[in-house]
Amino acid sequence: MIYLDNSATTELSENVKKAMITAMDCYGNPSSLHTEGLAARKLLMDSRAAVMSALGERSGKIIFTSCGSEASNLVFFGASRAKSRRVAKRIVITDSEHPSVENPAVALEKEGFEVFRISTKGGRLDEASVAEAMSQPVFIVSLMLVNNETGAVYDVGKVFRIAKAKYPDVICHCDAVQGFLKLPFTPTGIGADAVTLSGHKIHAPKGVGALWISDRAVKEKRFSPIILGGGQEDGFRSGTENTIEIAGFAEAAREGKASFASDAELMRGVRDYFIGLPELAERNIRINSPEFAAPHIISITMPGIRSETVLHFLSAKGICVSAGSACSSRSGKQSRALLAFGLTQKEADCTIRASLSRFNTREDVKALAAALAEAADTLIRR
Repeated sequence: MIYLDNSATTELSENVKKAMITAMDCYGNPSSLHTEGLAARKLLMDSRAAVMSALGERSGKIIFTSCGSEASNLVFFGASRAKSRRVAKRIVITDSEHPSVENPAVALEKEGFEVFRISTKGGRLDEASVAEAMSQPVFIVSLMLVNNETGAVYDVGKVFRIAKAKYPDVICHCDAVQGFLKLPFTPTGIGADAVTLSGHKIHAPKGVGALWISDRAVKEKRFSPIILGGGQEDGFRSGTENTIEIAGFAEAAREGKASFASDAELMRGVRDYFIGLPELAERNIRINSPEFAAPHIISITMPGIRSETVLHFLSAKGICVSAGSACSSRSGKQSRALLAFGLTQKEADCTIRASLSRFNTREDVKALAAALAEAADTLIRR
């Protein structure tokens, strides 16, 4: 099998598996005061420090969650219910956000907030759209760092600076799920108050994520918990911590930090090699991802062949790719991100996504290119 769907999820690294097995013997509750509880608490504290270090931060808090979606939901609903909430009613996102940001924004819109979506045509944040977004007081600006379908990298730091210059009380949130340990950034460097992370995108298990929150946001009580209970995670997220998966997340963060530069170089090299293969151009197979895209995501349009047909064709050959976001691939709905990027509905219906990890090779993408060429030559065009 050739696995090229790493933006959906990644395989566990061997060291992550070992860290999780070791953590299974640390079975105490981190909130307990006896020996086993204290051991579990130390594991939790060490894990928190590892993720913080991988982010390049020394300040702020890491709040462990069940996934990236929960972390982003905590930002939107936690901020909307916090005592320190300001009177501004405008929420600013892009027109190509992941559903974990788009759908909470829509939910708050039904509660009386206004949602403004910045245009991302061509994979860039439109300057005129940004200016219009900031034309009246803003409550939350939430922008993804890397688009999960096209790989486009958005200059979120520039928008956050503009927002804070006009509205100092604005909350700036970044969904960095696809950017964490793929691109060089720090939360304070981009001016974020909160940053969403996910374990299973960096070779950790599914079911664990994190939210980095700035010291300022903590001090000003900008977020209220949305899960109530025993007050774990400094009161931001109740529920006994999943120490086994958190240990896996931490080990993946350590590994990713140590090999960041080489991993990025490897993935970019594999991606560029694939894009340059002649069989693609010869069959008018188009690469949508812009030159400034993240190193691991490749958006591919197969003219005249529906993406579902291509996926089945590739799967039969043992090649795993996707038709876009795994979170919405079964919904049957067209991709908002691809339409926002500038593709027509027909083109979006014929687009697949290949996404890399450090375990992929040139041989993997050469096999993908050969299979796509065969698909273009043999499949019935519609």
